[in-house]
Amino acid sequence: MTNTNIATTTIADLEKMLKESVEKNTPKDTKEDKIFNYNNPDKFSFKLTKELVEKLNLKTWFEGYKKEALVSTAGIRGPQNILYPHDTRFPINTIGITLATLAKALVLKEKYPNSKLVKLVGCEVRYNSKTYLDLIARIQAGLNIRTLAPKDRETIPIWLASFLAFKLDLVGAEYITSSHGISVKNATKDLNNQGSQFLPSESIEFVNKIEEILNTVNEKGYYEINFSSSNDALIDEKAMERLNNGIDLYCEYLKAGVANEKNISSIQNFNKKIIIDSVGGCAYNTLSKILKKLNIEKTFDWFNKEEDPFFHSIGKDIKIDKEGKKVFYDWSLDVTVLAKKDNKEYFPVVESLDYKNKLKNYPLNTVVLITDPDHDRLNIVQVVSSDKKEQIKKTGVDFVDLGTDRILCVFSANQSFLMIMDYWFKSLEKNPTCQYFMVKTTASSKSWDEWAEAKGVKIVNTPVGFKEIAGAVKKIEAQYEKNVENITIYDVFNKKIELGKNPRMIFGGEESGGMIIGAIEPIKSLNGRVALAMREKSATEAIIVASALISSIDTTLSEYLAKIYEENNIISRFDTRVDIAYYNESEPDIDKLKLSKVEGEKKRTKNDIFYLALAVAKYENKINVENVKEILSSTFKELDFSKLKDILFVGDGTYLDFADKFIEIRPSGTDAKTKAYAGGFNKEILIKYADIMGNYKGELNETYEKYINRAYVDNCKEKSFKIYEKYSMNNEDKRQFNIPNYEF
Repeated sequence: MTNTNIATTTIADLEKMLKESVEKNTPKDTKEDKIFNYNNPDKFSFKLTKELVEKLNLKTWFEGYKKEALVSTAGIRGPQNILYPHDTRFPINTIGITLATLAKALVLKEKYPNSKLVKLVGCEVRYNSKTYLDLIARIQAGLNIRTLAPKDRETIPIWLASFLAFKLDLVGAEYITSSHGISVKNATKDLNNQGSQFLPSESIEFVNKIEEILNTVNEKGYYEINFSSSNDALIDEKAMERLNNGIDLYCEYLKAGVANEKNISSIQNFNKKIIIDSVGGCAYNTLSKILKKLNIEKTFDWFNKEEDPFFHSIGKDIKIDKEGKKVFYDWSLDVTVLAKKDNKEYFPVVESLDYKNKLKNYPLNTVVLITDPDHDRLNIVQVVSSDKKEQIKKTGVDFVDLGTDRILCVFSANQSFLMIMDYWFKSLEKNPTCQYFMVKTTASSKSWDEWAEAKGVKIVNTPVGFKEIAGAVKKIEAQYEKNVENITIYDVFNKKIELGKNPRMIFGGEESGGMIIGAIEPIKSLNGRVALAMREKSATEAIIVASALISSIDTTLSEYLAKIYEENNIISRFDTRVDIAYYNESEPDIDKLKLSKVEGEKKRTKNDIFYLALAVAKYENKINVENVKEILSSTFKELDFSKLKDILFVGDGTYLDFADKFIEIRPSGTDAKTKAYAGGFNKEILIKYADIMGNYKGELNETYEKYINRAYVDNCKEKSFKIYEKYSMNNEDKRQFNIPNYEF
């Protein structure tokens, strides 16, 4: 599949192409049969019958949903029919949302019998999100669960739903998003009473309940599901209106942290404009109000304020398929995605942002802060003079040409967040009684570890996924609340970290663009629960601290980054990530999509298992590092493994620790993709390792089978689940949640 010229194609043309392909590939009977009328605003009941389960092939849907729930890093995601959301050929559909919501509600009612349950529901701008929100709220209300919903069911960011779940002591929240994924995808992110995304152990509870419901249908012949009316009193928009959608509470939280007087003053006095690009538009609705409340709104200009499920065509493309036809293609909204065109690397998503035109009247050194549809991720770019290219290359920052002697620096989250954590820590008034720590995912930059070591900050590494970061923080908090004299935690490398009696988190983040700043003083919920940090990444928090940094320095960001490297003697200055997609996510024919995804998953798994078996065998002392070196050297003759120190399973991938770099190979938790990460001091070498190892087909050679037989390889996935479970249960947070008497 090759690229074609998209310049002459309008946004309307691209969206029309997408919708026409969906219309064409949806069967007539699917279009006409909604199964139940989800647009009916009145109270009604729906009987899920045995015949419907068979007709809709719900058992097959359930198997796919269950598999996704057990491995997903960020909600149970999948494509949907954007025009006919009841289409059960797709993983995300109205029936699936109904069953999942019902199951989660029933689990809660069993856990907290005879209690007044309160949850929150929210969404961003994706296709059908408001339909799903309405269904979730009405099913919960039908089971006598009070559901807080934003006034007029308007959009809110994921981090606000998470914050309110903790702050208001709710029993949980439902949030509809697929993060920065392609336009046709959607998902529910399930948030527990802490505001954290569900861990697999929590997901399996409601997945088992779905299975119970389907078994009841099979035995009894039907299962009746009750929907309240759309304006039922238990769907509470008035409480959220009184709370100003939570904005006032969140501003109080910000003022106690990143929105301190020094930072706000610096932003207010900045004599240039900082641009916020609200990709998809969801960020504007909430963030603009927060900036105004903090009295810093005049410092910012906005791109893409309007809410749009097609995301203003950002990330959209046209390709030529094998038959020579033009087809719609979606790169997603990940600004850091690299692709090749005419044998040259380029940033397809950045290209679609049209900054060459949008930024032409802005001066040099202008910074754009880019956020995604659910407003939890941040990417940073800066316009600089092209005469700084050599310095920028030495720093490892990528850039694209803007013409007229201007270039656009595209900072990875690894680079952006290193600058943010450095600025924040330097500006922090240190408490000598506190042990400062940070939490990061293993796939994030090793420069963060080196920086932390230089600053005397303890570092905790976790598997990929923000719920893992939140999980580690909660393990620490559980000991903090008990006044443990020397709080300890084991990270995913099985390293023991001692944090003393009074730990404070200064940063939590991941290389994919999500971060939080820890609390200066522990945060308290309305009912007195304690947190050392919030549970979900927040681009608002990131934008405020990034803006304070930008407004306080008189250099370019790349120069500031170089200074951090020098001050802290950082060796691992370069990072790369290679994403290997085994199929076209934008394929409009769902049957073809499913087949190609299944084939892609086989390839992804084969690649994963090749490395995973080595890590698990090393963990079980069946092989040693020298054996691993021999196996890898015989497999990849073009790569040098002489400096390999260890190979470890890190919860969801395999981590190869070298004396001069790291390589991590992990299967995507949500798709038929492999992600290969690398960090160290030589970018060309890192790209070479990540590209070759990430694209390996997973074949076992004689040397491999000399040490590990095929039966062991086939069983290593199950073994890895047990290793992860052991890690997850270590220092487990066993604090009990008590439902309060709600007064809002």
